[in-house]
Amino acid sequence: MLKLKIKLLTALLLGVTIVNAQTGSYKFKRNITGVNAVWHKMILPNDLYKKANAGFDDFRIFGINGKDTVEVPYLLKQRADQVSTHDITFKQLNQSSGKDGYYYTFQAPGNNTINQINLAFKQENFDWKVKLEGSNDNQTWFSILKDYRILSIKNNVTDYQFTKLSFQDAKYQYFRIAIKSPTQPDLLEAKISKTDTIKGTYQDVKYQSFNLKNDVSSKETVIDVVLSGPVPLSFLKLNAQSDFDFYRPFKIEYATDSFKTDKGIQYNYANLYVGTISSLEKPEFNFTNTIASRLKITIQNNDNKPLRLSGLELKGNIYEIIARFDQPKSEYALYYGNEKATAPLYEIEKFESKIPIDLTSVNIGEEQKNSAYSIKTEKPLFENKAWLWVLMALIIVLLGWFSFKMLRN
Repeated sequence: MLKLKIKLLTALLLGVTIVNAQTGSYKFKRNITGVNAVWHKMILPNDLYKKANAGFDDFRIFGINGKDTVEVPYLLKQRADQVSTHDITFKQLNQSSGKDGYYYTFQAPGNNTINQINLAFKQENFDWKVKLEGSNDNQTWFSILKDYRILSIKNNVTDYQFTKLSFQDAKYQYFRIAIKSPTQPDLLEAKISKTDTIKGTYQDVKYQSFNLKNDVSSKETVIDVVLSGPVPLSFLKLNAQSDFDFYRPFKIEYATDSFKTDKGIQYNYANLYVGTISSLEKPEFNFTNTIASRLKITIQNNDNKPLRLSGLELKGNIYEIIARFDQPKSEYALYYGNEKATAPLYEIEKFESKIPIDLTSVNIGEEQKNSAYSIKTEKPLFENKAWLWVLMALIIVLLGWFSFKMLRN
């Protein structure tokens, strides 16, 4: 009976040792509940990003069933917009002029659906109104765009172009562009295309503070935005108004780290987006999904009156894990918080097309400290008393041996 108890205890200790060996290098864990099938998906909670490594290389999912520990393969997906552009083959039929301006007619083989035309001109400075029409017989024309403004400004302080015609899907064999201009436009290129967008999954992001400062000396408007914590960001809409048309260079930055100075805490920033905010385009900006907790928006006013800014809207793409649970009856948890971890390599990445489309969701629980986590810190050699005694003994032996040899000689 005693031998049986010893065996059971030994097996239990061995199982705990194996589990700890696999999970012991991760500081935190979150239990995963609701697993009842092989394939599941789960959305990462916002409060997880604060402790996880940049890039999420430290994410591991382990399943524990008795003394067996299994690592669960997974894919980390971010549900961003998927934009595809298909160029339409066409030929320019003619170029003419009339009392309403200059005309350019294009023909595409068959009836093609398009929603975008990108124009390029030799002129570097212009401000023109454009009318776009479509026809199936080159006789009867239907209006697509009217009084659409295109603009190009290039000088020592500004290099800005807006020459893209965007409109609802239009299906015609012929397209005609009329440009109202006092001089002949020198059209270099026209790219006709069909752009399709599969909308991603976004969540609204709230901010704690919005601090605006118009700096007269640098001729800039600087906005500091503080979020409630690190969250994914990929979209910003800035509510900007002016009594006149405007086009201002601007950039969006996010804080990468902070440091203390005599003037308080300062931040290092990296670029999220660099471009132009203009009255001709919607003040909506998309950029790579990035984990951020603090933003700085800088608008270059030059010698112009600052814009009226009344807040902003922020959104981020949701991060989602798709995982394969080979043993649904095991107890599963997500582990993270290992600075030395490298990204795992799972075979399911090569067979993503075979993963079922309709997956049920499981829940990621609250953060816990991983009880199996341990840090092995080795003390310097000479802080260890045992080594000091060994060293002293060795010195004594050597001194004795040299003394003995000297007496013999």
